[in-house]
Amino acid sequence: MAAQSAGGYYVPHGSVWPILGSVALFFLLGGAASLINDDSGPGMIKFLIGLSLLLVMLFGWFGTVIKESVRGMYNAQVDVSFRLGMVWFIFSEVMFFAAFFGALFYARHYSVPWLGGEGDGFATNALLHPGYEAVWPTNGPAQVGGPFETIPAWGLPLLNTLILLTSGLTITLAHWALKVGKRGALVGWMWATVALGCLFLYFQGTEYVHAYQELGLTLGSGVYGSTFFMLTGFHGMHVTLGTIMLIVISLRCMSGHFSKNQHFGFEAVAWYWHFVDVVWLGLFVFVYVL
Repeated sequence: MAAQSAGGYYVPHGSVWPILGSVALFFLLGGAASLINDDSGPGMIKFLIGLSLLLVMLFGWFGTVIKESVRGMYNAQVDVSFRLGMVWFIFSEVMFFAAFFGALFYARHYSVPWLGGEGDGFATNALLHPGYEAVWPTNGPAQVGGPFETIPAWGLPLLNTLILLTSGLTITLAHWALKVGKRGALVGWMWATVALGCLFLYFQGTEYVHAYQELGLTLGSGVYGSTFFMLTGFHGMHVTLGTIMLIVISLRCMSGHFSKNQHFGFEAVAWYWHFVDVVWLGLFVFVYVL
């Protein structure tokens, strides 16, 4: 197909990827629902089928977009569409984490004090939970999950904070190298960012093992354990996704897919990575420090 003119707009050809994605999500969500309801056998099979189809769809669809971009099929108008799509995607991710931060705030500043007898909760505390002190962190009046210890903020969490902040610097330097045409520096800084992302995930995995095996802190440790692992776990999942994206972009940088004027694929991943950095700063302050 020929490159699009400046005033035209690229109309995508017929594609199998959207329907394959729908089938993948059907199996993935159906399998997850079965697993939640203890239907482990068929549920796991459906889940794995859905996950496999989803991975095939993602690699296939993004691969198609990359090939079309390299062939010059997209123009400035399509670039604007890509940018708006990425902006809305990151906005949806902001709202996703806002919901979990909101749950943490509500539990810590409303639910737990109420169970401790504050405000209208006096009767509840006196009749149902006498002697319960509303001190955070807590696993609730019933001591769900048993006793636990928290992870000190000034150990691995601080180290991971420094790692992510450094990765934000390295990807910014990579962007600078791309804009001035220094391909060697671009590739080097990109792989440095990938290495820092992998290092972050390694330390987070180490932290989780320590929490489960030595501190008694698990996903089942009441409201604190659930909010802690939901926030840090989903953030870790986003770091994993971001690291995969960085690897793909690094390989594309090595293949010369970007120029100083045409590199939105690079910018999109950089935006996402900076978003991951900012979310972690919020996590570090509100989950570990306060």
